[in-house]
Amino acid sequence: MSKDKKKGNDKDIGSREQFEEHVKRLKLSDDTLIGLYRTMCTVRHFEYMADKMYAAGKVHGTMHLSAGQEAVAAGISLAVHSDDYLINHHRGHGHFIAKGADINLMMAEFIGKDAGYNHGRGGSMHIADFQSNNLGANGIVGGGIPQAVGVGLALQMQKRKEICICIFGDGAANEGVFHEAMNMVALWKLPVLYICENNKYGMSMDVERATAKLPIAQRADAYGIPWACVDGNDVIEVYDAMKIAVDHVRSGTGPYFVEALTYRYFGHSKSDRNLYRPKEEIEDWKQNRDPIMRFTKHLLQSEIMDEGQAQEIDNQAEQVIVKAVEFAEASPEPDISTLLEYVYA
Repeated sequence: MSKDKKKGNDKDIGSREQFEEHVKRLKLSDDTLIGLYRTMCTVRHFEYMADKMYAAGKVHGTMHLSAGQEAVAAGISLAVHSDDYLINHHRGHGHFIAKGADINLMMAEFIGKDAGYNHGRGGSMHIADFQSNNLGANGIVGGGIPQAVGVGLALQMQKRKEICICIFGDGAANEGVFHEAMNMVALWKLPVLYICENNKYGMSMDVERATAKLPIAQRADAYGIPWACVDGNDVIEVYDAMKIAVDHVRSGTGPYFVEALTYRYFGHSKSDRNLYRPKEEIEDWKQNRDPIMRFTKHLLQSEIMDEGQAQEIDNQAEQVIVKAVEFAEASPEPDISTLLEYVYA
């Protein structure tokens, strides 16, 4: 188990009684809770491995890691259906994994191999799998926000039961298209769930210096859209909010907006030297607010699993990632004769 999950301050995780009451109200089984833990461990190990592979020169281009934000991805995935449509953003490895991605194919795509989801064309920022309704990540800040309007409109016109989940960062919320899209989904009552992962920094800018009024989610009031702002490092709180939001959207009564407050441990991208925030701040989040550490303590205190089980699950998750690397590295490079193939759908 990583050091981030071993250490930490109990003050942030709430009492055992509060946790168990919350879990009981939501009717979450022990297997479901352990599944959430496994998902978060898998995402964490994927991100740490991605960082190592980049340092070893095995990754083409840049990447944006989400270590520290695992509870958001896990909580969303539990609340939605597997066939719901997902529009991701460039810090989206965790969401793709949590929604059930094949880790082997994902890792192959990540290092540009032909066996990857997009034959190595998508890489980290543009990975997609249309067969599972994962419509892709986007390197354009806020690029997925208007796309969700189109997907939502198509679902509504076809009278489909699926909904569209669109995830973006706090920086994207200040793009003009955010307001245009919010207006349209509200006006047409489209089945779209907008989720803002507010990890406190839009690239190198603190959200409090870039956004006139917080929380960001309260902007939904201007369009008559219901909203919630939740602790994005508490996976049960995330799931609770997302379940309410998903039920609302799926009922056909229109969109919903959820803001999840979280934090990233790495820089904005691999070109980010991380000089704009003190190391003490990063360590505070790691030691006192880490989502996996907090959830692990809840599971241990409530005797849903013991330390040995926690370690075993974490080790299994790590091995999944190690085997995915082996698969990816053994996979062939794309044939140069297919350079112009698989580029357009």
